[in-house]
Amino acid sequence: MADTGDSTEAMTWQRSSAEVAELIAGGARLIDVRTAHEHEAARLADSERIGLEELFDRQDELDKSQTVVFYCRIGNRSGMAAEAFSNAGYDVHNLSGGIAQWIEDGQPIEPADGYVAEPGEAAAILEAKARAAGN
Repeated sequence: MADTGDSTEAMTWQRSSAEVAELIAGGARLIDVRTAHEHEAARLADSERIGLEELFDRQDELDKSQTVVFYCRIGNRSGMAAEAFSNAGYDVHNLSGGIAQWIEDGQPIEPADGYVAEPGEAAAILEAKARAAGN
């Protein structure tokens, strides 16, 4: 697709949760680009975690002919990944609104009682302390 400067054309890799569910059912590879503690707190079933910080170093693990869906907390980090990989010729998509939108739309997560964690080490420590205290 030629770059015409049209921002809607540049965002053709954005997908709703319903569209992502269809891509997954069709065999798309699902990659969570969040941190390890975010992935552990809640994730889409059968997703694998390749953090954004290591994704580009591991790009040879992605097959250009395979459909890939990236996701993160609200879609920003995964959107950057989708844009970069799309521009490089990969068949990639981004879960618009991230896992937060996925959950809001009533889609399933693992574990079923999971939660959308905040990014960052400090957030992970505070969340762990709050959960341990029963808050």
